[in-house]
Amino acid sequence: MSNDVVSAPVFRYVAVTFDCPDPAELARFYGEALGLPVVFSSDHFVFLGREGEPGLGFNRLEDYRRPTWPDAAREKRAHLEFGVDDLDSAEARLAALGAVKPAHQPAPDRWRVLLDPAGHPFCVSLLV
Repeated sequence: MSNDVVSAPVFRYVAVTFDCPDPAELARFYGEALGLPVVFSSDHFVFLGREGEPGLGFNRLEDYRRPTWPDAAREKRAHLEFGVDDLDSAEARLAALGAVKPAHQPAPDRWRVLLDPAGHPFCVSLLV
């Protein structure tokens, strides 16, 4: 073994950040949906989370363009998956917070695709 080998650092997943036109609006949506408090807030970035747990960040992008899911003209870059015990009540709650349900639903009896206020698709899936 060479003396030049560097030991591997410890990596820990701490957050995912979404680009959006209005970080405060998107943080309000996810904060209310997931019960997460605001940890940091500025005009350009809002971070939700709890100490010791992964969080969610929202970054203002001035030329943000909404994804056009399921049309690939402007692809989604990532999406979140939430497990729920009741799809209908989860969908109703998220719609009340500002989510929109697109017409295309690949498997509506097992999961629902919704769009957050910035247009990012995300799924709510039945816990099994």
